[in-house]
Amino acid sequence: QVQLVESGGGLVQAGGSLRLSCAASARTFDTFGNYVMGWFRQAPGKEREFVAGISYTGGVTYYADSVKGRFTISRDNAKNTVYLQMSSLKPGDSADYYCAADSEFWKIRDGSGDMDYWGKGTLVTVSS
Repeated sequence: QVQLVESGGGLVQAGGSLRLSCAASARTFDTFGNYVMGWFRQAPGKEREFVAGISYTGGVTYYADSVKGRFTISRDNAKNTVYLQMSSLKPGDSADYYCAADSEFWKIRDGSGDMDYWGKGTLVTVSS
């Protein structure tokens, strides 16, 4: 079991920046580096979509086309934390943002929403 807690959401004007964080913990001894991590988002009335993913040690990253060049995913395995730096935000980026973890690399390579562990989300609102 892995617990994920997101933070850093809020209200920002278009063109602004936010950094989301996701802290991971496990009830039993486990290693954060055993999991690939992803960020997903869901806007009202829309399906959840993949935003970004990062491999076990951070060497490989994937992004949705809609956020490439604006968002950066990173991780600090010593702190059991994954980050999403968001810049040049647009109103269309407004959504609940969720982090997710899984042991299988292909889940982030393919942007699969079938991740094993999920946080409860943090709300990002971008005003025009």
